[in-house]
Amino acid sequence: MNLDRPTDDVDDQPYEPAFFASKYGLPPRLAKTMIEANGPGRRACDAAAATYLRYMALRRRHER
Repeated sequence: MNLDRPTDDVDDQPYEPAFFASKYGLPPRLAKTMIEANGPGRRACDAAAATYLRYMALRRRHER
């Protein structure tokens, strides 16, 4: 346990897959997979979603 951060830190509260999916416009199955891969903490999942969305934007740009 890290004593530098409070245990009720909102950024580390677990995500519900449906809320996470709607927040980032992800398919529900992908949102569930991201949560399983990164753990339920919001900080890690937000970073994973941001990285995924940047990757998809770059991919779309290079397909043109």
